[in-house]
Amino acid sequence: MNTLFTLIVALQVITAIVIIGLVLVQHGKGADMGAAFGSGASGSLFGATGSSSFLSRATGVAATIFFCTTLALAYLGNRHTAPSGGVMENLASPKVEAVPTTSSTPTATSRQNVEKTDAATPASKNRVDQIPK
Repeated sequence: MNTLFTLIVALQVITAIVIIGLVLVQHGKGADMGAAFGSGASGSLFGATGSSSFLSRATGVAATIFFCTTLALAYLGNRHTAPSGGVMENLASPKVEAVPTTSSTPTATSRQNVEKTDAATPASKNRVDQIPK
């Protein structure tokens, strides 16, 4: 599928260059007046009618190819869309570590450990229920 996408992009770039070249080669509306006074249009490569019909048709064909390649690129670009939903739904859920369960009544050793940590740390760091000011 990637090679098809690359080929279509290459065709679109070539077609865009061809369109630019064809538009630059075409004569403007003001060139018809100069051709009427003998600018040599009858001796041109495309005959006495001039090159306007050939260049106009070639530009139309190139524009059609460019349009079709643009539609193909839009189709291929939107073909593999993510499933619908919010951004938050695609996030991985955080891993929660299991907390060891303790009995509902603290034992004497756990009370001593709590008292030791209370004495070792300042009261401002140990107290969670206080709101800092």
